[in-house]
Amino acid sequence: MKYQNFISVDLQRDFTDQGGGAYKPRPAVDFITTTLIPYFQKNSLKTAEIISDYRLPRLGDRRALCAPGSCGYESILPDNIKKQPIWIKCMNSPIWVRDNIGNATGQPGIPYQDGPKFQLWLDQMVGPMNKMLEVILFGLTSDCCVLSTAQELSWRGYKILILKEAVDNASGDQKEKDMILNNPPLKNWASIISWNDIINS
Repeated sequence: MKYQNFISVDLQRDFTDQGGGAYKPRPAVDFITTTLIPYFQKNSLKTAEIISDYRLPRLGDRRALCAPGSCGYESILPDNIKKQPIWIKCMNSPIWVRDNIGNATGQPGIPYQDGPKFQLWLDQMVGPMNKMLEVILFGLTSDCCVLSTAQELSWRGYKILILKEAVDNASGDQKEKDMILNNPPLKNWASIISWNDIINS
């Protein structure tokens, strides 16, 4: 099995479930739950996971989502396919963290960057930087947080692959999704692979 290093981005109920604060119908969510998760379970594979704590304050963004302790914060991935620890971010880019991140009872601090700590997490989850390791991203969304994660990992020397069937854009429009996946800026930082590429590897 060629592909071993996966990272899930923002598969939380505020984005995936009807009634969630940023929900849109997105076919990738169905693919992940009906095809990708069973594939991980059948093959004893695990994925690293990045989730978000989007409580206010967040300078530059006035929308609060994914509050720890709420249903919207919960991941849709089962525990038996997740590597530990999970990385929690508070802005689109994964290097942004905060005091009391993920703590439902703590007062969230102002976002700040912690690139070195994020690298230590990557070392544990997928391996050290500058080795051209292939990392497959999936989740939400290809025009925001998946894009930001692809950029950050690419700058660190990883070879980024995005699983086409397992990502969607913010709107959920599939014509827009194809345009995003097949053009810059995303193509500047990542290559696109298909589900057939995974199962035939």
